[in-house]
Amino acid sequence: METPFPPFEPNGPPDDSGRGPRLREIPLRLIIPNLITILAICAGLTGIRLAFENRYELAVGMVLLAAFLDGIDGRVARLMKATSKFGAQMDSLADIVNFGVAPALVVYVFALDQARSIGWIAALIYSIAAGLRLARFNVMAERENKATWQSEYFVGVPAPAGAMLVLLPVYLGFLGLTTDRTFAYLSSAYTVLIAFLLISRLPVWSGKSEGSRLRRDLVLPVMLGVVLYVALLSSFTWEVMVVTAVLYLLTLPFGARKWKRKYGTLTIEEPGVGEDDIGRHI
Repeated sequence: METPFPPFEPNGPPDDSGRGPRLREIPLRLIIPNLITILAICAGLTGIRLAFENRYELAVGMVLLAAFLDGIDGRVARLMKATSKFGAQMDSLADIVNFGVAPALVVYVFALDQARSIGWIAALIYSIAAGLRLARFNVMAERENKATWQSEYFVGVPAPAGAMLVLLPVYLGFLGLTTDRTFAYLSSAYTVLIAFLLISRLPVWSGKSEGSRLRRDLVLPVMLGVVLYVALLSSFTWEVMVVTAVLYLLTLPFGARKWKRKYGTLTIEEPGVGEDDIGRHI
């Protein structure tokens, strides 16, 4: 049997060079941290929806879940060696939603709306302050030469802690405190206070430098303390959240005092933190 002739191709064999490079496969470990970040954004936005539906406990739970997921996605990425510039940008966008917009709207719908425009202005101030705080953190993190104190102190209250603190009026409302107009005005003032702490130059102890190592005799007590805290949190959720927020606020002066003993000032006055960095990045 004769072999058939190949089809005639007047222009020669097909050229695949114009199709561009093939899409390379991406390892699954690179996607997992980004999925966690997306889940955090979904949780934060769902918390906003639940707040507008007057399902406040679920709303606060979703906001706290979003903050938790947003706090672990970077650590998961580092453990899996899956850090990327794309993931860093996604994490920054998630921070704005979960630590700035979602907590402000939840506390506004629950309490601040009774203060009318004053409550809304307080919510706006907090959201903008959270955005400024996150922008300052990103600028400082991109520095090639970091100051030695950056491993031990934050400049101002970190955004995740701010989200936990600003929801204190909601925790108190869950415990039966009357949410009248007076409560709304007081909550508005408290919200502005937390916003100020976010953008302040107050030295806030981070616990990173000394928390990386623990004495052997303290390992079991610390583990027992964490288990006890989680058990109390699951049984007396809002009481524990109130105590946690109040204790965190009470520890702030001790961090500033420790900073003053070491550097001689109550605030971080290092040149280049804030104004100079803003000027270089506009």
